[in-house]
Amino acid sequence: MTGRRCGRRQQGLDMAEELNALRDKIDAVDKQLIDLLAARLALVGEVGEVKSRHGLPIYAPDREASMLARRRAEAELLGVPGDLIEDVLRRVMRESYILESASDKEHHFKCMKPELGKVVIIGGQGQLGRLFGNLFSLSGYRVETLGQADWPRADEILHGAGLVMVAVPIDVTCEVIDRLGNLPENCLLVDVTSVKSEPLAHMLAVHQGPVLGLHPMFGPDVASLAKQVIVCCQGREPAASQWLLEQMTIWGARLQQVEARAHDEAMTFIQALRHFATFAYGWHLSREQANIDRLLNLSSPIYRLELAMVGRLFAQDPHLYADIILSSPQNLAMIRRYYQNFGEALGLLERGDREGFIEAFSQVSGFFGERAEEFLRESRTLLAQANDRRHHG
Repeated sequence: MTGRRCGRRQQGLDMAEELNALRDKIDAVDKQLIDLLAARLALVGEVGEVKSRHGLPIYAPDREASMLARRRAEAELLGVPGDLIEDVLRRVMRESYILESASDKEHHFKCMKPELGKVVIIGGQGQLGRLFGNLFSLSGYRVETLGQADWPRADEILHGAGLVMVAVPIDVTCEVIDRLGNLPENCLLVDVTSVKSEPLAHMLAVHQGPVLGLHPMFGPDVASLAKQVIVCCQGREPAASQWLLEQMTIWGARLQQVEARAHDEAMTFIQALRHFATFAYGWHLSREQANIDRLLNLSSPIYRLELAMVGRLFAQDPHLYADIILSSPQNLAMIRRYYQNFGEALGLLERGDREGFIEAFSQVSGFFGERAEEFLRESRTLLAQANDRRHHG
């Protein structure tokens, strides 16, 4: 028996020694990966310098897609899963875009209209106003802000402005716009609210020069505008706002041109309905006094991700979401129809109508068509990342 114990002990020691040797090699490879990533980020910094000098956009979708396709093919030839290398590279590129955007230089981005005059941001001390103010400053424009306390000096501040951006809460946007009846003739007037038809109409009424409606589809906490969507709704003299579209593209944004009414109809689904449904679910959880920790511990990655999206809403400004949801009667009408459809779906369950549920499910599946499979593939990466973070924590 003693010999067997010694043999097993020796076998265990040999296994530990073999594992330690392999782990040392893995550690060495990991160090090489870190060195390579550091070298890549240094090159990205140089690329950013070149793009800045020549006015090239941070985000080049064709270049990115082509590069990822090549790297996937090269990886698969070596037996490395294509999905793995794409996940790694996308994460590295996201950091690269942030690095390209960050600079302590006075003029980091090429200025597309040096003769513009000053940029005045009404509400420039708010989060979104500060974000755009910083981007304009990094592009070499002179930026001034007009806050609530500055209105006695408004004519002085607005004098000589080449661009006036209204970046105030939705509920006072039109009121603020109506106070801008004395802008320079060629000044470009822009708003950045999440509704477009009404602010655009007020801007067209108060100002006879160029007008453009913008809706940044991101929060003010983004580290880079790379791949971020900005919706553009033309108002008057589109040629006069072309420089601004080019400037935002240089910052990395993806621009989507759409008519104001179509924008507002889409936002009823994208924002008002979605935010309200999330609010209602979170409200229900709180009234049921659900144990959040237990739900997280017992949840699959997809439910954890869904719960995170619900919790994310309640970590933000309630005034903003109240303004978005209450911004138009169409939002209320859409939410009421959602409530009616929810009731019909509940009726299937109350009747125990399994076949009816399956039929309704199939109808919705047909509505999504090929997008359903596309969304399934896209979600796998998100779920894998959510699962990794969960077990890491």
